[in-house]
Amino acid sequence: MFQDTMLDPAGPVSAATRDLLFESVGLMLIVVVPVFVLTAFVVWRYRAGNTSAAYTPRWNGSRLLEMGLWTVPVTIVVLLWFVVWNRTHELDPYRTIESDQPPLVVQVVALDWQWLFIYPEEEVASVNRLVFPVGRPLTIQLTSDSVMNSLLIPALGGQIYAMAGMQTELNLKADRIGVFEGRNTMFNGNGFSAQTFTVEAMDMAGYQAFLAEARTSPNALTEESFQTLAEPTVNGPLRLYSSVAPNLFHTIMGAHGSMPHTVAEPDMSSAPHHADHAR
Repeated sequence: MFQDTMLDPAGPVSAATRDLLFESVGLMLIVVVPVFVLTAFVVWRYRAGNTSAAYTPRWNGSRLLEMGLWTVPVTIVVLLWFVVWNRTHELDPYRTIESDQPPLVVQVVALDWQWLFIYPEEEVASVNRLVFPVGRPLTIQLTSDSVMNSLLIPALGGQIYAMAGMQTELNLKADRIGVFEGRNTMFNGNGFSAQTFTVEAMDMAGYQAFLAEARTSPNALTEESFQTLAEPTVNGPLRLYSSVAPNLFHTIMGAHGSMPHTVAEPDMSSAPHHADHAR
């Protein structure tokens, strides 16, 4: 069963997103709760059977009332601005997560209506299945071979668009082992509702077993076989590829007008890391 709710976070990004939701709702309740309380008070006090309640509706020119009507909402808006502004920058999807381990880079291609995951360091690939080690930062590089898509893994937090000819990035991490659901949240045609994928955060032994399984696959992901894979497919099967054509991710982007990329993939083991954050 998928553990796919933002209210049950499985990583620092989703945990911070949940906290931001609770904080924002809490600030807004400062206005909402008094409204409901006063509504109940007015209905009870000025009911038809209470003839002793004084009815004095002439409040014109009441400075105290005017101050309350303006000060409270303005204060809440300012507080919301401060919280959301700071958290939005902390939750920048391009911001890397601090760790004593280098991030695992996975290149993702949105198709009609599937997801292709390329592991450039391991030179394997999978379809509709994203596997990575728990506790290790995950850097997802995205593009699309079709229309605009939007990748979301609720249990891990964040969403990011994938556009043809362009590359976007999303940094996540799982704090516990689990199987989660990922999906496309951008309507893109008949197969939209079925464009989901399985996300598996495993221990290192499980991740190595996944790589070993992929390397024994008889399928090879070449530029020619990618054209077959890219044909519109609804509810396509999980697939593994034992090899991937060099720079296939950038070749796909180049086919949609981006600048050609011929430089070898960077060595992520020496990349600098920044402060752990929530997105």
